[in-house]
Amino acid sequence: MDQTRVHLLIEGRVQGVFYRAFTRDVAYKLGLNGWVRNLYDGRVEAVFEGEKNLIEQAIKKCSTGPPGALVTDIGVKWETFIGDLKGFSIRY
Repeated sequence: MDQTRVHLLIEGRVQGVFYRAFTRDVAYKLGLNGWVRNLYDGRVEAVFEGEKNLIEQAIKKCSTGPPGALVTDIGVKWETFIGDLKGFSIRY
């Protein structure tokens, strides 16, 4: 297993369209750990940990988002796997 971690900054119309719940559901379905939250500047920030191929699938789904979202950019920063995240949560 190729375990890794990624930090995402998602831009566009991603707040007020259930983007965080969508991201949580994607993580659950793929068995990824991490968290997602809204930022004050209108972006959404997310961290995923798990198998690299599953994270790549999550990034692809996040590039579209839920109905009503319009993703214009995703900043992707690959990081070293830490293993400190259990489950997936929406942070407030």
